[in-house]
Amino acid sequence: MGLIGLAVGCAALTPIALGITLTPAALKTAAMFCLFFGCGCQFLAGVMSLANKNLYGGTLFTAFAFNWAMNWWILDSLAGGVIPDHDVLLFVDCCFLLVFAAMTYGFGFFSGLLFLFLLVIDLMYVFKIIAALTGTSALTLPIAVLTIILGLLALWIAFALLINPVAGKRLFWFPGPVYRAAPPQKP
Repeated sequence: MGLIGLAVGCAALTPIALGITLTPAALKTAAMFCLFFGCGCQFLAGVMSLANKNLYGGTLFTAFAFNWAMNWWILDSLAGGVIPDHDVLLFVDCCFLLVFAAMTYGFGFFSGLLFLFLLVIDLMYVFKIIAALTGTSALTLPIAVLTIILGLLALWIAFALLINPVAGKRLFWFPGPVYRAAPPQKP
């Protein structure tokens, strides 16, 4: 559910990220998809994960949910003619990069595909931070492409988790861990 919501949110952001449409109506439309799908689905997935004692998944989905709520607010503000403060967004993006970089490492213990998924998010934040610090627009297209890749990866992972067990076989490739945890140390 959280991954499908993320994919829908990425799809809504794609025409904006590619510069196809930047009208107030487009910004407000994308904002609503970010709020209901990006935020809503991920928040629900996070709370359900936490209820099932999955601290890792619950923390990640809930953090993403609040990130999507910020996307909603930013797009809604832009549609209304209010530009969010550049410096505050830059510092928050730096914080998110640190959080998601740590989560990327952790996902390596679960699956190479989940590791790649988070690595794409890390790259998006690196590009956003570089663009914010330098004022360049040269990273606009790479960020848009990463948005598309992220949405497609989210769908692939969701389908692998949903369809593979139902089909009784691996229709969607889903690799194992990138690395294994070290065995416990003896005192």
